[in-house]
Amino acid sequence: MNTLDWGLLIIRVVIGLLFIGHGAQKLFGWFGGYGLKGTGGWFESIGMKPGTLVAFVAGAGELIGGLLFGAGLLTWVGAVLIIVPMLVAIVKVHGANGLWVTANGYEYNLVLLTVALGVALTGAGQYSLDALWIG
Repeated sequence: MNTLDWGLLIIRVVIGLLFIGHGAQKLFGWFGGYGLKGTGGWFESIGMKPGTLVAFVAGAGELIGGLLFGAGLLTWVGAVLIIVPMLVAIVKVHGANGLWVTANGYEYNLVLLTVALGVALTGAGQYSLDALWIG
């Protein structure tokens, strides 16, 4: 039993599921989300236009990124689809508030992008679809 591979599996699955959920919030309004129209309106309010298109791209990226990352399939692609929206969130929303999440800062976004980058650099582990394909 390789504890590194189990650890990578746990990290990938939890982060992947969370990003699937975030994407579903934006796309479908699931899990307390606002759907494309509501999320699009919010994106427009922070200067990202056209809001509905931005919401679709962000939601689809998060959902697909979460699926890939969680499954360990094309893990680098999944990681990029997680890292990019976290960088956008830092620049457009949280960065001006400082680091700490208690002040609506970018701490959480930084943790998520660091985990995604770390797993991408380490590899998805043996319990992944990448391992089945690559060997």
